[in-house]
Amino acid sequence: MPEPRKAAKGPPSSPVVFIVDDDVSMREALTDLFRSMKFDVEAFESAAAFLEKANLNRHGCLLLDVRLPGISGLDFQMQMERLGNGMPIIFMTGFGDIPMSVRAMKAGAVDFLTKPFKEQDILDAVTTALERDASRRRESEQSAAVASLAGQLTPREREVMGAVVRGLMNKQIAYELGISEVTVKLHRGNVMRKMEARSVADLVRKSELLGWRQGLPVS
Repeated sequence: MPEPRKAAKGPPSSPVVFIVDDDVSMREALTDLFRSMKFDVEAFESAAAFLEKANLNRHGCLLLDVRLPGISGLDFQMQMERLGNGMPIIFMTGFGDIPMSVRAMKAGAVDFLTKPFKEQDILDAVTTALERDASRRRESEQSAAVASLAGQLTPREREVMGAVVRGLMNKQIAYELGISEVTVKLHRGNVMRKMEARSVADLVRKSELLGWRQGLPVS
């Protein structure tokens, strides 16, 4: 499979509905439907064409046929995950069965629609998918901003932050790290300032965005 195309620089674009289906009539029908609803639409006959031509960094979702030339839709879903792309996927199939749908949904698909489906069903699924993608992008932006703040912390401040979000008191932190309470208070103040945290609860939320588990910094 080709490498995905890099995103072009420029202002944020409107949401796009990507369609990948080797059935020409289905691509055309879906394209007409979504354009009539004022969506941006891009349609492709294969997963390879999608990876080669689509801007994977755009805000949007993917309507993906299960049976495709070269690679199945379910296998392509796994490939997208390996690429680190979390674009929401809606599966379409004329041959769906329960094991297929269960596998797709467990892997994070928004919906699994059997052809022929009602227009309202596909419109509702796309609306849900776009909302999910918008939420994912907001969280990603927040995580990046918090990671930038955390980059200002010294190694000791990271240790103190980890202990604070675990719920330890200053005396307990001092004992655990082998430093004085006064030093803990100094580091704690620096952590709150550098992380722009309004409270310990806010600091805990930011540690979760960093992907810290049980208050332990990840190197």
